[in-house]
Amino acid sequence: MPAAGLELSALRRCYGAVRALDGLELALAPGELVALLGPSGCGKTTALRIVAGFERPDAGAVRLDGADITPLSAAKRDMGMVFQSYSLFPHLTAAQNVAFGLRLRKTAAPARAARAEELLELVGIGGHGARYPHQLSGGQQQRVALARALAIRPKVLLLDEPLSALDAQVRLQLRDEIRRVQLDLGITTLFVTHDQEEALSIADRVAVMRSGRLEQCAAPAQLYQRPATAFVAQFVGTMNRVRGTMVDTDLVEVAGHRLPVDGERPVPGTKVEVLLRPEAVGLEAVPARAAADPAVGTVRTATFLGAITRIAVVLEDGTQVKADLPSHRASEFPAAGRARLVPAARPVLVIEP
Repeated sequence: MPAAGLELSALRRCYGAVRALDGLELALAPGELVALLGPSGCGKTTALRIVAGFERPDAGAVRLDGADITPLSAAKRDMGMVFQSYSLFPHLTAAQNVAFGLRLRKTAAPARAARAEELLELVGIGGHGARYPHQLSGGQQQRVALARALAIRPKVLLLDEPLSALDAQVRLQLRDEIRRVQLDLGITTLFVTHDQEEALSIADRVAVMRSGRLEQCAAPAQLYQRPATAFVAQFVGTMNRVRGTMVDTDLVEVAGHRLPVDGERPVPGTKVEVLLRPEAVGLEAVPARAAADPAVGTVRTATFLGAITRIAVVLEDGTQVKADLPSHRASEFPAAGRARLVPAARPVLVIEP
């Protein structure tokens, strides 16, 4: 089945006084995997349930290949859904679980069996078809759930935090498997998660939500390197907040350096907090008795992360700043030593405290 385009248009959904979705706009290209990312309560699962047909929006529409499917029931939408909990039928074998949707569609038994075997092979558990859910590990059960969602050849695959119930190692393995299967089949996929690493590693684009609205939707690298808003910058990845002062309409002074400002620009003279990624913070060792300098602090910790080491420095005003340095330089900054911040000369976002 060819991949389908999916569009969420001006979706609104309220629960009493709580506005779960507030005009959400999002479009998925055919064959694209988009991850909905955001804190708890931002509306991402509500959006997914509306796409699936489990809930109706108060306003707005869901379109599949340009056709409005908002009035259709979940059974008529050609969507495959994988839940956080595996939701397998305990009295059915893995193969029978995978074939369940085909049985409802009155597919012949030989075709059901062949399709179930094919999909169990695809998700990496061929040979487990005769086992019952209680005889499978959590990761294996979620693979069965994925195969079941794909059995009916849906136009869109919906994943509602499918990895959150698994331990870390299995989560990494299954994350890669989901991406492999999605690419092999070329199926349009909407993936809901609150795990930023998960979203950045698996998606073609990541849509960051806040309070029922879309803050930014972009490729993972763009989202990380050029966040559109301060919320996105602080939510995705690690971010330092260092005090600075606007010295021009598009320049901020921080740690003795003047940097160009992206996004909102407060008026000159405004005290702001400058958002700096750890990899955008350089360090220089300084003598223990160096003159007072707001850009100089005391090394608190050094965390080895392989090729890089994350150095935490506490400035005189109490601000803690994290800097990612090549690990071969870590010995230059021992605990309790002194170091000066050297921000990279690149555009930054600022917020008013």
